[in-house]
Amino acid sequence: MIKDPKQFKQWEQRFLSKDKLPYSKSLAIFTHLWKEATQLGVLPSQNPMEGIETDIQLAKILNSCLKKSSQK
Repeated sequence: MIKDPKQFKQWEQRFLSKDKLPYSKSLAIFTHLWKEATQLGVLPSQNPMEGIETDIQLAKILNSCLKKSSQK
């Protein structure tokens, strides 16, 4: 919950004004993180469908909250 919208707006403007990483740099970071995760045995998942029920339930809850808040 945002308690001070004015302060948040100032933070958001500062954040958006910062320089973004070039695509090539972002891709290099992602590649290194992926390699590290595979070396640690975290990725790829043994069962990609593991936890899908929880994800679906969470999506339903979040979507219902979004619908309720947009009706106001």
